[in-house]
Amino acid sequence: MRVFDRIEQKLTTALAPSYLSIIDESDRHHGHADGDSRGESHFRLVIVSERFNGMPQIARQRMIYDLLRSELHDQIHALSMQTLTPDEESIVRTSRAL
Repeated sequence: MRVFDRIEQKLTTALAPSYLSIIDESDRHHGHADGDSRGESHFRLVIVSERFNGMPQIARQRMIYDLLRSELHDQIHALSMQTLTPDEESIVRTSRAL
């Protein structure tokens, strides 16, 4: 199974997101000294989940890191993320519309 698919499966199962965007940015890192020639090494994700309600950002990120521990250990070199509650997503959408 591809790394992308494992990320999607784990996050969907554990967090039941109302929105999940996973972007494989590995192609931007070919040729870098720390690039991974196997591909699927750099990801950016945006996830909206009610499970984040009442949690500070650092706790949300730790949760994601824990869920993806094996992938981060063996395959993922870099992971950037935006973790939002549904209310926070609504605020972001409203501010972008102005």
